[in-house]
Amino acid sequence: MTTTLRRAAHWHRPLMVFVSAMAVLAVVSAIGVLADPRVLTGVPIWLKPLKFSVSFVLYATTLAWMLSLLPRRSRTAEWAATVIVAVGVVEMAVIVGQVLRGTTSHFNATTPLNAALFELMGMAITGLFVAHLVIGIVVLRQPIGNRVAKYAVALGLGLTLLGMVVAFPMVRPDQEPGVEGIAGAHSVGVPDGGPGLPLLGWSTTGGDLRIGHFVGMHALQALPILAILLGRFLGGRLDEHTRARLLAVAGGAYGGLTLLLTWQALRGQPLLRPDALTLAAGAALVVATAVAAGAVVVRRRRPELVLAA
Repeated sequence: MTTTLRRAAHWHRPLMVFVSAMAVLAVVSAIGVLADPRVLTGVPIWLKPLKFSVSFVLYATTLAWMLSLLPRRSRTAEWAATVIVAVGVVEMAVIVGQVLRGTTSHFNATTPLNAALFELMGMAITGLFVAHLVIGIVVLRQPIGNRVAKYAVALGLGLTLLGMVVAFPMVRPDQEPGVEGIAGAHSVGVPDGGPGLPLLGWSTTGGDLRIGHFVGMHALQALPILAILLGRFLGGRLDEHTRARLLAVAGGAYGGLTLLLTWQALRGQPLLRPDALTLAAGAALVVATAVAAGAVVVRRRRPELVLAA
């Protein structure tokens, strides 16, 4: 553990400084959730900065680790990562600043100042999207370790972009709830701030676009973790080529799940109350994934052929 932490300290410095700052903010926000009685849109006012700071800790740490895997240093990727830090600081400054003012940060256009701050957050998110895309392109152009690691990093970065894209419907004109000064919404079919899942806050009475966004964003961690598990538990039975193909199947399924959850939300449907159409689509995704994974395993290279090659 100590060795890992020492290595992490030498990863992309701005990202790791940002991780440290977000970790401190997460602790402060957790204290705020417990100590500050204020409630905003149906949840403790400090819950949003808590969730965002934890998310940024995971995101920035994973990005720094991925950059450390590059066999050749890329100034382009490092500058893109620094841009991500800058826009992350801007976004968190707005979120925390609005909490201190006792108002919302997202979709808030109730005053010129609030509208300007929300627009600033939008520009920051756009900058993050572009910088993340640049890092993805750099990674695809460099050879990374074995094929499994390459797939894990590339798919994780790509699916995270998908997770960002599926959040765009939150600010579509038809997502405006018809309330003056509100320029979008997380929920579909019900007002924001209604009954929600504990801690996460996802609506239990209507659709919630944060679900697909959350799942997609955490592909950055899920795919590398899956690659590690495949190597640890199946490394002796499946060759590298087969494990890479299984990871590609998992990436396709993960992307399908992200889109399915977003589609369910856009139809105003709570996560835990899917209708027959959603269940059928989910079953089709499971069956297709199982068939594809089975085909990969059946067609795997035999050990003697791998040795001969």
